[in-house]
Amino acid sequence: MTTGSERVAVITIASGRHRHLRRQLEAFAHSTVRPDVHIVVAMDDPDVAAVAADHPVRVLPFSGDSPGVLQLAEARNAGAAAAVEAGASMLVFLDVDCIPGPTLLERYIRSAVATEDLRLLYCGPVTYLPRDQLVFDSRELHRFVDPHPARPAPGQGQTQLSSEMMLFWSLSFAITTTDWASLGGFHTGYRGYGGEDTDFAMSAQHNGFRIAWVGGAHAFHQHHPVSNPPVEHLDDILANARVFHRRWGVWPMEGWLAAFAERGLAVYDAATDEWRRTGGGQRRNFENRIAT
Repeated sequence: MTTGSERVAVITIASGRHRHLRRQLEAFAHSTVRPDVHIVVAMDDPDVAAVAADHPVRVLPFSGDSPGVLQLAEARNAGAAAAVEAGASMLVFLDVDCIPGPTLLERYIRSAVATEDLRLLYCGPVTYLPRDQLVFDSRELHRFVDPHPARPAPGQGQTQLSSEMMLFWSLSFAITTTDWASLGGFHTGYRGYGGEDTDFAMSAQHNGFRIAWVGGAHAFHQHHPVSNPPVEHLDDILANARVFHRRWGVWPMEGWLAAFAERGLAVYDAATDEWRRTGGGQRRNFENRIAT
């Protein structure tokens, strides 16, 4: 448990990926700081309860209003609401694929205490583990630290502030409950895959936030097959891109939209300023070793 006045909640949303979730939960047993509460939001997945049964977590069943569509924003908000109700003063969101390093929570807490007068989203370095990774013990994973090169990775014990809000990622981040309340959580207009985390960053920027990159708050992303671009999420991404454009006046996920256009799956109509599905092209999976 934490010491002092900080009461820290971890929030994990899950649908499937049971082996990944089990490894995450096992890792928290070796954390230098244990979460005061860990909320696992089971998105239309009743089997999550059995996976978490031997761990000190609360499983929160969640069903959206659109069958078959994962409502990631609403699920995160539901987990945060449960954590706040449990008395949390700090929220740590951790993707189900991520194994926390032993000092992840400790470093988030120390960084937040040191910068308590600032409005910040706290993000730690993430290492993407390769397909053939066989070691998953959080006490040993430090040997494989190789942070994603597109994000800052300060040294152990260091915190680097940045105004480049588009580098924010939701797979591992922390925020005080006071700041969470001021932002109102994730915008619930996003359904399925893509856009809701970039929207959250835009909202934070609009409200005067910066990112604090927290050295030593390592997470290790377990491999799973992905497509690049994620053609299986084409319709979700196009719909969410339109939501984002209406809210902020710019198009998000431009790399993916361009890749869809190259494959004949989507087209930009300059006359209407709209991206839309073409109905053509081949929906092939392009596997990549890291998620975008």
